Amino acid sequence: MSDQKKKLRKKDLPRERLAAHGAEVLRDAELLAIFLRTGRIGHHVLEVAEDLIKEWGTLRRIAGCSIEALSQIPGIGLAKAAELKAAFELGKRVAAPEQEKISIQSGEDIYHALKSSLQLLPYESLHVLLLNARGLLIEEREVFRGGLHQTMASPREIFQLAIIKRAYALAIAHNHPSGNPLPSSSDRLLTQKLLKASDCLQIPLFDHVIIGIESSSHQAYFSFREEGLLHDS
Repeated sequence: MSDQKKKLRKKDLPRERLAAHGAEVLRDAELLAIFLRTGRIGHHVLEVAEDLIKEWGTLRRIAGCSIEALSQIPGIGLAKAAELKAAFELGKRVAAPEQEKISIQSGEDIYHALKSSLQLLPYESLHVLLLNARGLLIEEREVFRGGLHQTMASPREIFQLAIIKRAYALAIAHNHPSGNPLPSSSDRLLTQKLLKASDCLQIPLFDHVIIGIESSSHQAYFSFREEGLLHDS
């Protein structure tokens, strides 16, 4: 019988450890166990939490899972899966800047505005950011989601939203689930199509930002504007 299956001393339970030492000392599995609350027959809740991490690898990947995918783990039904999704969503909202105060003046601003949402996803998600003449965010909306190697959003759909909302300018951002933000050939092609539409409609394309995860080999994001790959409209 594993140590996890043995009854833990009360002081070693996640809630008691959090109360005594603070949330920052808890392992990922212990934090998950607090939300899961109960295990399954023959298995402690910590063991269920560790099964969840073993299945998906990291908290970041777990946060991007659907309720249906989470509920497939033994010991996690729809109710627990929904509670986990709610907990991750609360974390995203706490980390995100308040929209009415968001000023978009650089690719880094776009990265910080969207990283808490896009870095978690196991699929590509393309978002449009509508800006006023001072660079303040009017609205941000997802316009496409798909697989790891495709971006199918059309310039028409993107600029139609800007026209409806009477935006002065727009920017787009999407994630690379691989974590490497370097643009693909399809990313570059989409940017060129958007630039042509921007010139025609006189709605500036402020930037196209690709959000990844920082590592020793690459930065956390790629900005077409910062790399000099956009012309001024």
